[in-house]
This record gives sequence, structure tokens and C-alpha cells, in this order.
Amino acid sequence: MTNIKSPANRLDAVQLLRADVLFADLPESLFAPLLSPRGRQEAAAGELLFREGDRAGHFLLVQQGCIEMFRFTADGEERVFHLFGSGQLVGDAAMFMAHGRYPMNARAQCTTVAYRLSRTALHRACEQHPPLAMRLLASLSQRLYRHVNEVDWLTSSSAAQRLAAYLLNLQRQQGDALYLPINQRQLATHLGIRAESLSRLFSEWQQRGLVRGRQRAWELCDLGYLQQLAQAATRTF
Repeated sequence: MTNIKSPANRLDAVQLLRADVLFADLPESLFAPLLSPRGRQEAAAGELLFREGDRAGHFLLVQQGCIEMFRFTADGEERVFHLFGSGQLVGDAAMFMAHGRYPMNARAQCTTVAYRLSRTALHRACEQHPPLAMRLLASLSQRLYRHVNEVDWLTSSSAAQRLAAYLLNLQRQQGDALYLPINQRQLATHLGIRAESLSRLFSEWQQRGLVRGRQRAWELCDLGYLQQLAQAATRTF
């Protein structure tokens, strides 16, 4: 970790925080306690930033790179729950958990730089600036609602429907040329599909001209069919 007291590092961290709607109008006096003096953390690809069960004394603000949150399943497979990129907060929900521990592992997917933000200072900031507490509550509620919908979708949809919805969501983020942010074994676990079933789906869809590609690079060739297949995942609110 490097020192965040340097003017350049501190300015970068404050600007990143202000770009987040949660902290946009936070009084200047609350930023210094949030930013740990030695809180600029650099991590190489594959390096863990914190482990499941560790004491949750800080959360992270990604400056550059990508952080993946994952757990191991009962049979030892990795399940990646979410990816966080530049300007996003990682582990903020853990700051309010009664057990005070991280519920997942955080790992750098590539060379990554992040700022460590204090749990204690966040609690004090919420007490001193109630609008921040309300925004955090709204953000956490929105994520909870999204996860409830995901669980419902996982338990009521077919493997093909889940894969179609995932690829269409990825296309909305990346455009026509898709690059899977996780490998196919991790994707299978994420979607609740056996790895062999996922491989078979990709193979069948290629033969039918629905998709084109290999490994982690793909292109969607029949959007109409995939959209119809994934329609059950669409909610009105």
C-alpha cells in the first residue's frame, strides 16, 4: 500500500468519491477521515484484497482495474457474484453487517488500484450527514431487490433462458463484440448450470447460427430469438 497523504493521491480519491451520487455533496470535512492515510492499494492480477471471514474494517473504491467478488461452492467451484470497475465501491454493504466480517472474497481480475475507506469513519459520516445514510440505505435496498429477482430467475428458468439473459445483458454493456468477463467454468457456476451443459449450449447455438465465437469472445447473431428466450427475465419495475 502507498501513502494517500500526497496531494495527487488524495485529490484523485476525493474526485472519485464525489463522482458517486452517494458522496456527491458530502461536506469536505468528512472526506479526510474516510480516506485511510496508507490506503492506496495496488494489486496484481489474481491477488486477493480481502478474504471471506476477514474482519471488515474498510471498504474499497476502485481507481483502475477490476475486482471480482467470489465464494467457493460446497464442491470447491468458484462462484463469481459481481465485478467492480473504476469508480465503484466494493464491500460497502459489509460495513453495516453485525458480525463485522466480509461475506465474500475480493480478488483483482487484472492490475488494479483501489483506495481503502474506513468503516468507522463511514458510520460517523452517516451520523453527521443523514442524507448519506438514506442514500446508502436506498442503494442497499435496490441491490437486495435485484438479488431477490436473480434468485427467483435462477430457480424458475431453464439453462438456455439464463444464458440468453446473461449474454443480452452483456451486450447492452459492451456492444456487439462480447468478451466474457469470467471463464466458462465460472460462468456455469454463476448461472447455476453444469459446465458440460453450458459448453453444449454454446455448441448447439453455434450450429443453429444463434451465436458465433469461442472461449470468451462471442457475437450474438439472432437477437430476436435470444430476446424472446430471455423475455421471462424482464420485469416492469
